[in-house]
Amino acid sequence: MSISAIMAVIFFVGIIMIALEDMIKINKAAVSVTMCILLWILLLTHAEAIFLMGTPELVDAFTKAYPEEMALWSRHDIAAEYLNRTIISSFGDVSSTLFFVLASMAIIEVLDSNGCFGIITKSITTRKKRSLVWIVAAITFFLSAFLGNLATVIIVIAILRKLITNREDRLPLSCLSIIAANAGGSFSPIGDVTTLLLWTGGNVTAIHQISHIFLPALAMVCIPTFLVSLSFKKDESFDALDLCDNSTGHYISHKFQSVLLGIGLMSLVMVPVMQSSVHIPPYMSVLAGLCILWVITDIAATVSKDPNAGKNKVSSLFSHLDIATVLFFLGILMSVEALKQVGVLTSLANSLNVAIPESKVIAVLLGCCSSVLDNVALVAATMGMYPLAESGIFMPDSPFWTLIAYCAVTGGSILIIGSASGVTVMGLEKVKFGYYLKKFSPLALLGYFSGVGIFLLTGGI
Repeated sequence: MSISAIMAVIFFVGIIMIALEDMIKINKAAVSVTMCILLWILLLTHAEAIFLMGTPELVDAFTKAYPEEMALWSRHDIAAEYLNRTIISSFGDVSSTLFFVLASMAIIEVLDSNGCFGIITKSITTRKKRSLVWIVAAITFFLSAFLGNLATVIIVIAILRKLITNREDRLPLSCLSIIAANAGGSFSPIGDVTTLLLWTGGNVTAIHQISHIFLPALAMVCIPTFLVSLSFKKDESFDALDLCDNSTGHYISHKFQSVLLGIGLMSLVMVPVMQSSVHIPPYMSVLAGLCILWVITDIAATVSKDPNAGKNKVSSLFSHLDIATVLFFLGILMSVEALKQVGVLTSLANSLNVAIPESKVIAVLLGCCSSVLDNVALVAATMGMYPLAESGIFMPDSPFWTLIAYCAVTGGSILIIGSASGVTVMGLEKVKFGYYLKKFSPLALLGYFSGVGIFLLTGGI
């Protein structure tokens, strides 16, 4: 068996193990990092063979960059140096995504620890179930565009627990939040890791993504929301609303929370603007926002003289960050970079093109696959399979890449295990797979294909 075939098998087995995380009880981060290490070990231990298999333009660029060294080095030394520089370059590209995710997580943790999201909770005063369904869907949809779909569902579940004490009453809204969060995350370049990859990779620009995906995403959330609202009687109400929140320190006023929430949201909203206008990398923009919050909250905690204020300092909050998720992204993205070196993704793309000539059908099917397989891995692999072109169906902002941005994120709503937000809600609210499959998978499918139809009708043809 060839090296490329062995690497393809390792990647395939790894993806299946990630999809079956709940069954095999092995954290997906451990699987992805192990997979990444195995793939790069195979590359480095078969340096000469890999160098000869490498992408011609990359190999030519490398040899032309070091003409004097080429004359002195052996073929093995050249191949080893090529792969060493490749892994460093790949890690540099991946790190920009990881630092963005990590800084975004830290901002959300700062806002949450200071009770900033309580402002949203207190603003919801309705008791009617139909009204609350639409309010929760709208908040989730728009909030996920700024904070990301995973963080948003965590916040929304916390809000719902304060508003609705009965778990059975919460379940429909909790499940709907998965669909709304993924829909909202699809039209924003920072709403999901997959859209972030497409944006930073140059496949889709921020303005194009927002303008072309907003209406399909809106259909994706509105149709299920309308149908869920009809499941409640017109004047049916919840028993009680609990809007009190005394978990934060006494020095944290409503005004202070509002300032922090404004800074946090603006630091995320301005990321695409700063990148487009002054070409500041996204991770630097979001790190700048984190630093502003860091200084303000640390000063406030110190001046307050509150003995418990130390727990709200950013340095103390770092221990709450989900490092396992960051390592998972590292393993997946570096694994895809390894596969690029042996042409596995190119071969797969060619086979897929022969079997399914229509690129939009491929995008829709990949979205359906994301209901079972991790969408980060799918999109990263797709980007490796179809390199950007100056013109044609794979050029930046083409209908193919735009549809991928929509389908890969929203397709994860079809099954509750299809997205990180779904798995999170499943764990927080103990939602059974069968319950979601019966009551919400049909709604998600209807919304998904409605969004695809609107995309094709509004300029995606």
